Amino acid sequence: MDEATTQDLNKKSYKKWSLGWINQLIHHRRRGLIIIILSLFLVFLLFAERVVIFVNAGESAVLFKRFEGGTQLDKLYGEGFHLIFPWDIMTVYNVRIQHELKKFEVLSANGLKIQVDASIRYRPIKENLPDLHQQVGTEYADRIVYPEVEAVVRQIFGQYLPEDIYSSQKFIIQNTVQNAIFEVSERFVDLDELLITQITLPDMIVTAIEEKLEKEQVALGYQFRLDSEQLEAERKRIEASGIRDFQTIISSGLTENYLRFRGIEATLKLAESPNAKVVVIGGGKDGLPIILDGTTNSPNIVN
Repeated sequence: MDEATTQDLNKKSYKKWSLGWINQLIHHRRRGLIIIILSLFLVFLLFAERVVIFVNAGESAVLFKRFEGGTQLDKLYGEGFHLIFPWDIMTVYNVRIQHELKKFEVLSANGLKIQVDASIRYRPIKENLPDLHQQVGTEYADRIVYPEVEAVVRQIFGQYLPEDIYSSQKFIIQNTVQNAIFEVSERFVDLDELLITQITLPDMIVTAIEEKLEKEQVALGYQFRLDSEQLEAERKRIEASGIRDFQTIISSGLTENYLRFRGIEATLKLAESPNAKVVVIGGGKDGLPIILDGTTNSPNIVN
């Protein structure tokens, strides 16, 4: 084999080796790229819940930036899809009206236990949500709403005796609701409605109050009858006094001539009546006519 042929073979071998090495390099790089892509995908899946945030209907979110000043007090994130860095934290709040039934055991002014059942409707004030998140957190209902309502209920009901609570429930409930709404609103939460659904007093207190009220009603009935009798007696006294005064006035003006004139006047009116069936004959003892029953159509008046 000559030298030229040997060189050609060497060139072909080198070219073949070079192409193989390039193919191997490309194959290794492709495999490495696939590994990198798969690794990034796994990392994304691992941190997806911290990176991709969905804010549903009736919700709002507050963002905490770990390396950029903490809680963003000037920005509120609304409904929709949000992307954040995995080291940041986005907290989602339900801003719809929420409802809870609570039972509070309070003490009256004389130390007796009273159970108050309440229906509480509340929601966070949307504009103050970042402040609520920074100062209170997601457990604001247990830290603010229920304790504040209970404190107001204890404070208001503790001023009254059980019998006052029994008889003045409407006023006490209104006062409680107004104070609770004010106190809760000062803590970034809107107390939409507070209903006192039931007030349970001790059985012995209820029995004693009912007996007392029954006795009061009986006493009021007696007093009413007594007042009625007194008024009736006063009415009769006034009536008798009026009759007496009338008789005094009349008796002073009843002269003999006046009575005779009135008798003649009455006789004339009777004679003018078309239905009168009488005969009038004069010559009475006192000078007045004498009226007798008769059958003539028109009476005769005899002076």
